[in-house]
Amino acid sequence: MKFLFSFISFMFISLSVAQKKYDIILKSIEKSTSKYENVANQIWSFAEVGYQEEQSSTLLQKTLLEEDFSIENEAANIPTAFVASYGTGSPVIAILGEYDALPGLSQQAVPYKLSANEKAGHACGHHLFGTASAAAAIAIKNYIKNQKISGTIKYYGCPAEEGGSGKVYMVREGLFDDVDIALHWHASDENSASAGKSLANKTAKFRFYGVSSHASGSPQNGRSALDGVEAMNNMVNMLREHTTESTRIHYVITKGGNAPNVVPDFAEVYYYARHEKRDEVQNIFNRIVNAAKGAAIGTETTMDYEVISGVHELLHIESLQRRMHENLEKIGGYFYDEKEKAFAEKISKTLGLKLNTKYVEGVVPYDPEGKAGGSTDVGDVSFAVPTVGLRAATWVPGTSAHSWQAVAAGGTSIGIKGMIVAAKTLALTGMQLIDDPKAILLAKKEFINQRGLNFKYIPLLGNREPALDYRN
Repeated sequence: MKFLFSFISFMFISLSVAQKKYDIILKSIEKSTSKYENVANQIWSFAEVGYQEEQSSTLLQKTLLEEDFSIENEAANIPTAFVASYGTGSPVIAILGEYDALPGLSQQAVPYKLSANEKAGHACGHHLFGTASAAAAIAIKNYIKNQKISGTIKYYGCPAEEGGSGKVYMVREGLFDDVDIALHWHASDENSASAGKSLANKTAKFRFYGVSSHASGSPQNGRSALDGVEAMNNMVNMLREHTTESTRIHYVITKGGNAPNVVPDFAEVYYYARHEKRDEVQNIFNRIVNAAKGAAIGTETTMDYEVISGVHELLHIESLQRRMHENLEKIGGYFYDEKEKAFAEKISKTLGLKLNTKYVEGVVPYDPEGKAGGSTDVGDVSFAVPTVGLRAATWVPGTSAHSWQAVAAGGTSIGIKGMIVAAKTLALTGMQLIDDPKAILLAKKEFINQRGLNFKYIPLLGNREPALDYRN
């Protein structure tokens, strides 16, 4: 009994000592809030779309270079991708960072719709994502340096998450082969670290070619490329009735002609196909291609298509996810000040909601199941290395991603407070994993069981080069 008491006391003291070391690092993030706020706000104002994030990537690289990280530029042959590293030896902890904005969602940091007169906006909070991840990486670097321990921290500068599949090329090039654990997070309207799911996704631009002619004077001589696009869309919309339950298909006509009195000789439609499983996504995509082929035959046009992106679903590692949840609860949420509350209440009215800050101030209870909604190229990373993430409340509760309300809140102190919650949670988790090799071994065992012993990685986008001009 005496021995057991002594052992428990020893363990308690050891945990307390470890926590004190962690607390010093976490406080350093708080002290640097203004620095990281400045970085995030600059990236918010740059609002650069996928593969065009030159200023954002440069700023994040500069921030990490100033903290003694070494930089590998143009990772995976992508001009705005990079890997920043510090330390030596094992374990190797990766933190993912994003920084691309969305086209057509320009918005000022005000609680009503008001464009900033730019073409894009950070409606998914990637300016916060990239910055918080950098803050966490710097904190872990300081921990490795101060404790004089073995370990490597890597920050992955990942461009074009929004439809460009930047991380897929990085995985395909083997840039995660030496990593033990990968950490990530995302902007949200609540604090949550439940088991995350995402939909596998494959996208392509379908291009139809016809014959131009005077639409009134000689219509018989024309063959409308736009008719091809519309016939394809009609067939795909009929196809929806005969797809599996979680299938999602979306499209936009990106080019439809230039003048009503000219038969369009070129038209283009951009398609997304999603499902919970990557194999079913490929099946759905093949059926969409068949619809395009049929549309071309029926309208006497020709068609080709370019695969733009493709991502796997997210692979869930339970032991890592529960650790992340526990750490998020330790860090906790935050409170709105009077100005923030007034802003949030105005945003809530635009959403038709009454402001409820329960999961801004606290954390959503752990859910082992999760629900898939969107897609992310983090999915491919999760099939390369055990991966875990969280969501932090950077938007007003009830806000949807890809909305002007998300852009607005992300440009205020509400976004910054959520960003710091994420940075601290990632840093705490990273430091713990460096100190706990058994947790890494357990995660790797779960990873192999989940992925399968005979798994072979096949990117859904095939062997194409990065689609650097997909936003043009």
